[in-house]
Amino acid sequence: MLLARGLRSRVRPPLWAAAAAFSSAPAASASAAAAEAERAIRDGPRNDWSRPEIQSVYDSPLLDLLFHGAQVHRSVHKFREVQQCTLLSIKTGGCSEDCSYCPQSSRYNTGLKAQKLMNKDAVLEAAKKGYGNGDTSREYYPNIITTRSYDDRLQTLQHVREAGISICSGGIIGLGEAEEDRVGLLHTLATLPTHPESVPINALVAVKGTPLEDQKPVEIWEMIRMIATARIVMPKAMVRLSAGRVRFSMPEQALCFLAGANSIFAGEKLLTTANNDFDADQMMFKILGLIPKAPSFGDEEVAALATTEQCEQAASM
Repeated sequence: MLLARGLRSRVRPPLWAAAAAFSSAPAASASAAAAEAERAIRDGPRNDWSRPEIQSVYDSPLLDLLFHGAQVHRSVHKFREVQQCTLLSIKTGGCSEDCSYCPQSSRYNTGLKAQKLMNKDAVLEAAKKGYGNGDTSREYYPNIITTRSYDDRLQTLQHVREAGISICSGGIIGLGEAEEDRVGLLHTLATLPTHPESVPINALVAVKGTPLEDQKPVEIWEMIRMIATARIVMPKAMVRLSAGRVRFSMPEQALCFLAGANSIFAGEKLLTTANNDFDADQMMFKILGLIPKAPSFGDEEVAALATTEQCEQAASM
């Protein structure tokens, strides 16, 4: 027994030697998410992204992507702050457009009753932001909307920017698009002359009566991958966990905030579809230690909106 114990003590390497051996082992090659997150933290936003570069970030191992999205988020933003926004429908229903996801289109029988356009003063009182989603990639766009073009959408964003109104533009996933289309959407936004101030990432809310009523629900991992990629390629934007949030549990939403989301749509309804109720959101903020971000509207934005005569409801949900 004594002999055996002595032999074991001689062959077992000391702890420091084991640690040294572990640290000297060759590390796995850094992911694109790691490299681009480091670059974003060091150099700030860029607008010269290539599509393959964003694809590489998007395709990084999920946990690695989440981690580096969180790194960029903590470097650029106060990571516990989450912006709470509301979405106002200035005219509900009776829309002439044919967006395949939208219950407000007059072309679909969704049971939604059309309402009159709100007056200008009421709109100015309630809203101070320009909103215009890209929805999906340029390539997939004609499969979802045929009554306007992708360039029409980009021109709307340009007009809003020129009017001095901050841009809120993102997209919807779960429309039947491929992952390449999701990357294409992010590439379009990340290569605009100025990144949108807000980038909402929406999960399709499939509404009965619309052409997309039978679409498969978006998985939380798909949301995390989109949010973390958006955070790395547009580090200063408010990345909004938007429509479809009502389907995700508090732990799932926590992963989205960790990946880089720092904005939500609050209120029990998003235009025409259900959203998380106020009490549930208050409880989530308390449990996760989140802090509501104070709104910051400049006088120039209010003035610009007051002189803008046309409002386009771009991504009715």
